[in-house]
Amino acid sequence: MSTKMTTQTEHAAVRTAGRGKTYDMAYIAIFAVLMAVCSWISIPTVIPFTLQTFAVFLAVCVLGGKRGTLSVIVFVLLGAVGVPVFAGFTGGPQVIMGNTGGYIIGFIFAGLLMWLMERLFGRKMWVQAVSMLFGMLTYYVFGTIWFMVVYMRTTGPVGVTAVLGWCVIPFIVPDLVKAALALFLGNTLRKPLSAIMGEN
Repeated sequence: MSTKMTTQTEHAAVRTAGRGKTYDMAYIAIFAVLMAVCSWISIPTVIPFTLQTFAVFLAVCVLGGKRGTLSVIVFVLLGAVGVPVFAGFTGGPQVIMGNTGGYIIGFIFAGLLMWLMERLFGRKMWVQAVSMLFGMLTYYVFGTIWFMVVYMRTTGPVGVTAVLGWCVIPFIVPDLVKAALALFLGNTLRKPLSAIMGEN
């Protein structure tokens, strides 16, 4: 009897683990699609003003650092292979290798940093808020360096001040607003979804 009960318990654990992985993959895919949709909602400028940063922050806030970062990676990989998930319904390696590609790649590093802070300090709201600020700084720095390297190789010399004026300064306030909205909405959604996602 004991052996039978143990076997049943093990089978139940396997089914639960399998269901959890299925949910993980589903949520990762859903948020990758959400990032694409938010990328399409854009106002064309040198760096398109989109809602994709909102979706990145929301993914990490709702799914947690690991799954949120994986959804960002899926989003970037889809775009890199040619699926038109980026701003302006664009995709392909030419977008990644272009002037603005560093900001897209920077989202991955931002997600990894937010994941690290979550592992170190937990998922308290103040930790999420601070990690979003550092995440913003991460993709700003990575993207700006990338922009300068590509621009100087393809166009000519450019100063840091000019690039910051084009690519960073106009977007600081909008990104702060998007981060605040993602923080509020993410924590609101995470509570009812926590049981499905296997969280306490």
